[in-house]
Amino acid sequence: MGVIGMKLYDETVRHDIKPSYYGGKLDVIDFLYAIFGKAADLFMVGNIIKYVVRYPKKNGLEDLLKARTYLNRLIERTEANDSDD
Repeated sequence: MGVIGMKLYDETVRHDIKPSYYGGKLDVIDFLYAIFGKAADLFMVGNIIKYVVRYPKKNGLEDLLKARTYLNRLIERTEANDSDD
């Protein structure tokens, strides 16, 4: 999916990592994948680690839910790429 084919942000699914105060409809994660390709997986993994490590001392369950969102998106993308092969 190139930059032109990027999806618009789905507020019903991704609200935990893109609060309404960010504004805009562009999904930044889709944008990163369009620009950097598979290397954007590192961004996803980094965010998963960040939220899991900090959850006990910062935002608790909210951080675990954010980690899960990044993990779910990484899984979705990996499954889509595996089915393309």
